[in-house]
Amino acid sequence: MPPNLNRMSDKIKLDLEFPIHASPSMIYQYLTTPSGLSAWFADDVNSRGKLYTFIWDGSEERAKLAAKKENERVKYKWIDEEDNETGTFIEFRISVDELTKDVSLLVTDFCDDDEEEETKMLWENQIGELKHVIGAV
Repeated sequence: MPPNLNRMSDKIKLDLEFPIHASPSMIYQYLTTPSGLSAWFADDVNSRGKLYTFIWDGSEERAKLAAKKENERVKYKWIDEEDNETGTFIEFRISVDELTKDVSLLVTDFCDDDEEEETKMLWENQIGELKHVIGAV
């Protein structure tokens, strides 16, 4: 599911929420490690320091790790061939309801205006794959 890396002004921001029955620490491993990310998000993921390369169907997209807080959130900023930030990012936040202890994964992503429904469906499939991989189905 490679992102379209045009400038942010062309994009709409999507905030999606997915309930997930797993511990924040387990989910976090699958959001921050190359092996975890390649188990559900991309065909392959490589990292060198804060630079991550995501590979889908032979095409590569690069992102810089912009922020992370253990068991709570991680944010990747997409970069172009010259290492310039594109203005778009993907952020994963793990939310735990204080009363019920229900866990949700909040995803922030960007897409073209005419791709909103398709992008939501792609995320539903990707998160379904994540739930399957961690046994939270």
